[in-house]
Amino acid sequence: MNHFLKQHLYVVYSVILLMYIANTFIGSEPIHYVIGILAIPMLLISFLGASKLFRILGSIFITVGTGMYIYSGLPLYQVPLYFTSTMPLLAFLTVLPWMNSIVRAGRFDRRINELMKANVSDLGKLYVRSSFTTYTLCSFINLSALSISQEVLLENMAKMKKKIKDSFISQTTLRAFAVALCWSPMEIMVAMTVDATGVSYLAYLPWLILCSFIVLMVDWLWGSRRFKSVPYEAAVYHPERTIEPGIIAWKITKLVIALTAFLLIVVTLGNAYNLNFILSVTLVILPFSFCWALVMNRMRSFLAIGWGTWKFRTNHMQNFVVLFLSLAFFSSSLNETPFLGMIQQPFLAASETPLVILLLIQGTYLLMSMIGVHPVATIGILAEVMQPLYSVINPMSVGMVLITGALATATVGAYGITVTMTSMNTMQNPYRITLRNMPFAILYGGVGTLIGYLLL
Repeated sequence: MNHFLKQHLYVVYSVILLMYIANTFIGSEPIHYVIGILAIPMLLISFLGASKLFRILGSIFITVGTGMYIYSGLPLYQVPLYFTSTMPLLAFLTVLPWMNSIVRAGRFDRRINELMKANVSDLGKLYVRSSFTTYTLCSFINLSALSISQEVLLENMAKMKKKIKDSFISQTTLRAFAVALCWSPMEIMVAMTVDATGVSYLAYLPWLILCSFIVLMVDWLWGSRRFKSVPYEAAVYHPERTIEPGIIAWKITKLVIALTAFLLIVVTLGNAYNLNFILSVTLVILPFSFCWALVMNRMRSFLAIGWGTWKFRTNHMQNFVVLFLSLAFFSSSLNETPFLGMIQQPFLAASETPLVILLLIQGTYLLMSMIGVHPVATIGILAEVMQPLYSVINPMSVGMVLITGALATATVGAYGITVTMTSMNTMQNPYRITLRNMPFAILYGGVGTLIGYLLL
């Protein structure tokens, strides 16, 4: 890819996505068609910079989608219109770095990470503490928190044996990450599920928090027992280091207040203008982040961190652009064929036994994650497959399983970004990480399925 173009992809992506958002309110069919035409070179340019896994996934979706498009006998001029359905997801991902940046500008991450640097006597206590820290940060800054937590632990555990260190880090950070995001409005799996099932985010929220709490408590109990016998020896001894619980508690309280305000604005805007959840969150993130920076008097720091972070993240969105645009073409073409009905048959056949359907969803996620299919792609297909069943099964039950099943794969997907990042940071085999976390993934999915079943 041309170096100049690679450095300015953020301009290309932003112009097209801004056009899409503006046209959501304008409702112009010619503009919508132009956006569809622009999506094709957008996909081709991104394909050049995407990783091998996403190129393969994108190629499969485009190839199969093309076959179904031709089979359906659709006219050639309509092709651009079949690439636009996932544009809201790309717009959502484009503005997400600004929310991460305001948390960093307010130095919330530094204060909360002090919890992991304070002295503890054994790894059992450190497990709970590092899990809580990762959980708190992931709720607000998503993937960035995983990297930060792992860096701190690698530094603090430098003197520990590699086998223990690898096991500890790959379990405590990935598991906390997975359970923290199941109720976060900034998590794309949650946003996709809310829009796919048509159930309000606020209706999901208490059940998602309950699921998150149950799984987290079980993991803390297991982790503290598993590592209690291993004494902790910090790489650098700090005899005077103490935690300031009042300051850290106040930082967490301010984050909770900010998130509550954010949710209220998102829900109010969505209800007032009849917008879907993904678009509502996308529209609120940027102005909310700026207002928050003003209130904290951190505007200069926010702009410095935010602009650099946003440019970097947007310039490296090729994987998601390839995945979402090819998925849009595949899903739209699939809807025009009788093949969707064939895929739906096993689920429709089990409509008399809803528990089997919920277990099928969980099993599909795990199977797809093992062969490298991103959970976003899986949820995109499952959302289409499950539509006819909402008349006989509570869509909230399906939604609970769609969310928890997708996020459980964050701990075991050997080709997923979270496991790959952990593998690179700790220099261990990704399949070893998968093996260690598989019982947790089954537990997480099982609790989500149980709650979903009880909601039937």
